Amino acid sequence: MARGSRVLILDGYTDEPAGFGVPPYIDVYSRYIAGLVWLRDPSATVHYVTVDQARSDIHGFLRRAKSYDTLIVIAGAVVPGRYLGGEPIRLEELKTWFRLVEGPFKILVGAAARWGIGNEGGTVAALPKEVRDSFDAVVTGDPEAYIAEYLAEGPEKAEPWRIMEDMELVSRAAVKGARIVEQHPNHGYNLTAEIETYRSCSRWVSGGCSFCVTKLYGVPRQRRVEDIVAEVEALYRMGVRSFRVGRQADITVYGSPELETEEWPRPAPRILEKLFYGIRVVAPGLETLHIDNVNPGTLVRHPVESLEALKTIVRYHTPGDVAALGIETADPRVVKINNLKTMPEESLEAIRMVHRVGSARGYNGLPELLAGINFVLGLPGETSETYRLNAEFVKRVYEEGLMVRRINVRKVLVLPGTQLSRVGVKFIRKHERLARWFKRLAMEYSAKLLARVVPRGTILRGLYVERYEPRLGVTFARQTGSYPVVAELPCRIEGRARIDVYVYAHAGRSVRALPLPLDANRASLGALSRLLGRDQALRL
Repeated sequence: MARGSRVLILDGYTDEPAGFGVPPYIDVYSRYIAGLVWLRDPSATVHYVTVDQARSDIHGFLRRAKSYDTLIVIAGAVVPGRYLGGEPIRLEELKTWFRLVEGPFKILVGAAARWGIGNEGGTVAALPKEVRDSFDAVVTGDPEAYIAEYLAEGPEKAEPWRIMEDMELVSRAAVKGARIVEQHPNHGYNLTAEIETYRSCSRWVSGGCSFCVTKLYGVPRQRRVEDIVAEVEALYRMGVRSFRVGRQADITVYGSPELETEEWPRPAPRILEKLFYGIRVVAPGLETLHIDNVNPGTLVRHPVESLEALKTIVRYHTPGDVAALGIETADPRVVKINNLKTMPEESLEAIRMVHRVGSARGYNGLPELLAGINFVLGLPGETSETYRLNAEFVKRVYEEGLMVRRINVRKVLVLPGTQLSRVGVKFIRKHERLARWFKRLAMEYSAKLLARVVPRGTILRGLYVERYEPRLGVTFARQTGSYPVVAELPCRIEGRARIDVYVYAHAGRSVRALPLPLDANRASLGALSRLLGRDQALRL
């Protein structure tokens, strides 16, 4: 059997600082890899399986895997979290499954291969020997570089530490590999494709944030506008209708001629307009077009160009979009020690800027573009005062009347190669009690902010039913996009359905809602009471 003629890709899902691949998302890895195989041999067989599909019949999956010449496993949730759409591959599964597969050449790629794996923040990530020994190659460089060499030169000459310099080859692979999406279980429903514009971070020149791995990719490498647009067109032709331009450290500086040389490059709004306009032209019936990371440091250092960049995004995107701002802390001392992006007042101004541009409500019931706030706990220099300042910052955001989509709080994950790896987890262990307190406070304010973003009586449109939980008697549904609002419906809806809902209450990070239209003759008294009030429901 020729090498690369029968390839099986197991998607164990990814969650990285600049990239997401938990369903309904599909990240770039599987698409690029499939494209490289098909560029080399158009007649090659490439099959794609998610880790959830493998779990549902693990013995069948392991038997099937033996029939391929190459098995490629994608893994790595660097930014740990809880997920509605799927569960990333567990460490125990990486240890046990693949040592049972004999025959194919086994390759591990993704953040787990590159940095290690951690199941919760605060624990040092390291790839155990049992995992390494289960694979023939563990790719610590760029997967595309290794796979291209593996297919052309063979495993003996392929170098797993190589970095991909040829972004044009990546773009050709992205177009060729777009058809792999047809094998994703969410295809034809709420599948959302993650799109990459550039790699690394402009702050690599100063060492970047102490805990972050994104800057370890080195000098930023940008993709051309026409290449990204061609990829979106290929995905659109394969049935994808939701896109997130999320695989970069800061979308506002994409296309900037200063990106490779300056720590704080000036945004290039005209290039952004060319990109988003081009996407709209080739995907005229798209349902979702969102972004992800925005560097608050860019916004406050280049306010004129940044506002124009944000306005450009709002002009072409779809409502409900989120600009995730990595403010990390509200303690000036911690900002300095960890080389972070903005001081507290600057962080607040960045949130105000996003609010000014994006707070108008769109056709799907949500504001156009809101900030998401990210806090990281356990950084060097933290004291009890840090947590007081963080709490004060959150309260100020709320009291100013700003709309913020979410407050995300996580314990830092210590990864090899970062400055933080020299310190370890001692700060998070020292302040465990304060961390728990701040997380509770952030959850309280998240609920208050969510009630401001999606007040009672809001009609949210175009939600996809994800699953029914019989234990709770609740159906979960949400729109596609960046950090979509989860709606809890007190009724049973099974199978695939796209619905509108009426919001009647809030529950922490989610809303409680009723499906529309509501049949008064069939609806329960409880459901009608939530909509109309008990007295009116009884009369009806």
